[in-house]
Amino acid sequence: MKIKNINCWIVETDHPKYAFRWREGLQGSGDGTSIEKKPLKAIIRIDTDQNIYGSTETRNAYSALSLVERRFKTLIGNNPLMTEKLWQLIWELDRIEEIPMYHLGLVDEMLWDIKSKVAKMPIYKMIGGNSNIVKSYASTVTWETMNEYEKHIKECMDVGFTAFKLHAWGDVKEDALLSKNLRKWTGPDADLMFDGSAGWDYVDSLRFGKIIQDEGYLWYEEPMREFELGSYSKLCEKLDIPILAAETSDGCHWNMATWIQARALDMTRANCSFKGGITGSLKISHLAESHGMRTQVHGMGFANAQLCAAITNNDYYEQLVMSTEQIKNLNNDIHGCLKIKEGILNVSDQPGLGYEYDWDWIENKALTKIVV
Repeated sequence: MKIKNINCWIVETDHPKYAFRWREGLQGSGDGTSIEKKPLKAIIRIDTDQNIYGSTETRNAYSALSLVERRFKTLIGNNPLMTEKLWQLIWELDRIEEIPMYHLGLVDEMLWDIKSKVAKMPIYKMIGGNSNIVKSYASTVTWETMNEYEKHIKECMDVGFTAFKLHAWGDVKEDALLSKNLRKWTGPDADLMFDGSAGWDYVDSLRFGKIIQDEGYLWYEEPMREFELGSYSKLCEKLDIPILAAETSDGCHWNMATWIQARALDMTRANCSFKGGITGSLKISHLAESHGMRTQVHGMGFANAQLCAAITNNDYYEQLVMSTEQIKNLNNDIHGCLKIKEGILNVSDQPGLGYEYDWDWIENKALTKIVV
């Protein structure tokens, strides 16, 4: 089997149905496209000489198209089943290209899509096979008021969630009160997490960490920017609550090894978009496991769902919760194989990644298309 060609279409898409915000200073939902314009996405497909293809999609559409045209064309003629070989090739390209982090895993996801279809097995069974029944936690956006948090948390409890993660406002005192209230609302047995979205310095990170530590939170995530490992090392030394970090640090498992050696985290982060696809995320998971550590999978999506079902040292699938309507519809068929019922994600047993496209529609609607 050989890669015959790679296609990339740029199409218009919709603005997010549920608008939301993050902490003070961070842009919220969407990619920054003005409301008067349609956002764009790139749909990419690898075709093989045996008429089996792999596909995925991504933001920053023209950046992805440029990579396909200039760099990914070097994959033509290779065997798509040789995922490790081609994963290493992408990192060789990164050496000269500095590929955006969220594009490093595109090829790998498509190759696993192909590999799974050839084997007629779900991806999660091919890469490990733990359980396709995955617990999910409700990961909040940043709502405006305490009352909104209470309302939506209770809605999440009503649909079966028993674990919750806060994205709060970015003010230590206000976030501390919210974190204490979350414990009151959910009770003593709920798993609670806090994501600082890299908004604080070391002093505020330490001060706040002691507060949620006393509330029995499961983990404390990314309170500071991930540039200076010394501050994270000090934080790990001072706090008992596990520190989850290295979500947006570049360099996949090589970089993660440095974090572990520096004792700068207690749990590692994996994400198929940020960490070089499924293959890169597996390397991080196995590295962490060899050090007796957990790897928490960040973010939603088909690839991350397969990863959650494959590895043993991850606790939950992350489900973003945004509004009353969205929370109540999480178990509807509109979510396809990623629907969540009673706080549980049932990962599909079908081969392939999960993307299904009307290729004729894409051909007709594409603003731009290339084939290499």
